Amino acid sequence: MNSFLKNWGEAAHTTAGFFWMALWAFILGYLISSIIQVFVTERRMQQAMGGSQSKGVLLGTFFGFISSSCSFAALASAKSIFKKGASFIASMAFLLASTNLVIELGIIISIFLGWQFVIGEYVGGLLLISIVWLLIRLINPENLIKKARNNLDNSTNESSNEQDHWKERIVQEKNWARVGKKYKMEWQMVWKDVTVGFTIAGIVAAFIPDTFFETLFVNSGAGNTDFNFWEILQHIIIGPVVAFLTFIGSMGNIPLAALLFSKGVSFAGVMAFIFSDLVVFPVLRINARYYGWKMSLFILFLLFSALVGTALILHYGFDLLGMLPDPSQVTIQNHQYFGIDYTFYLNIIFVGLSAYILYLGFVKKKDVKFSMNAMAPKSSWLDRLMSFLAFTSFIWITAGLLIKYLW
Repeated sequence: MNSFLKNWGEAAHTTAGFFWMALWAFILGYLISSIIQVFVTERRMQQAMGGSQSKGVLLGTFFGFISSSCSFAALASAKSIFKKGASFIASMAFLLASTNLVIELGIIISIFLGWQFVIGEYVGGLLLISIVWLLIRLINPENLIKKARNNLDNSTNESSNEQDHWKERIVQEKNWARVGKKYKMEWQMVWKDVTVGFTIAGIVAAFIPDTFFETLFVNSGAGNTDFNFWEILQHIIIGPVVAFLTFIGSMGNIPLAALLFSKGVSFAGVMAFIFSDLVVFPVLRINARYYGWKMSLFILFLLFSALVGTALILHYGFDLLGMLPDPSQVTIQNHQYFGIDYTFYLNIIFVGLSAYILYLGFVKKKDVKFSMNAMAPKSSWLDRLMSFLAFTSFIWITAGLLIKYLW
């Protein structure tokens, strides 16, 4: 019993430490994302991406880069862009970029995993888009794309009354109030995933023995970096399976990815795990609802194939360049999370900025109207489950901290 309580306290302490380490990065990332999305509207994206396929892919990648990192928001935006006339590959480029190339994800990865993984994330995001583009050109599923477009409901037309140039809008305080409203929505979209994901990482770090990971990922283990092709391929395939079982988006999964790497999982396996947020069942179901099951399964095939290819290219490319990261650089357990250091000061600064932007949006300029972007339709049972798990996580963390510091 004492051993369980000790591990409980350590799990809660680790989770709280994760939150503290990442807080300023989340705030910075979502502030930047909110600012860009307010001043670069979806209507402008749709207009810009309706041209040639090559231009659409480039613009889709760019607009995805400056968009929200929430998978469900990305799915809805990609569907809207596709419905408004962008090519299928352009909408796929947008979807992949908005879940793999966004600024906030890179910041979080740099904190937990280091610069090699940041490079891997951004280079890998471009590789994912390139491989998907290549597969679509080779397969050329014209009839499937046509049926998917016809399957969408074209009766609704999104519109925007914002006609001013962004340079004129950026000096208007009411638009910064809109940034505050958008910023709140960004947190509303991810707080459950982040809470549950960070809590799972803390629990796994404290309770799950290394032998479990060594069994799940063949030939893994602390200090082992020598893998043959088949072992790397097995890690790449198991990575998405683990992501599927957690049901957590990429932002919440980063601490767990760091934990996997510290336990000896290969660089390729960890990257595959991070890239897996679009090959889980909730996303498959939403795509089926939008485009039909045939197209949804085709998208799953495209994304999984691109994921495998990208992880292999990254692993052997980094190995060739002598850039494979050392697992010893990632320390999850026994880490001094709380102290008067740069994290403390950054958290204070960005919490202050967060409070001010929310004050503009919900107190000083609370009457300013702002149309929220559409969200992909989560299943009601999944939403209830995530709410239950998030609130249970808060209880678990609170009780664990009391046990650790007062027991």
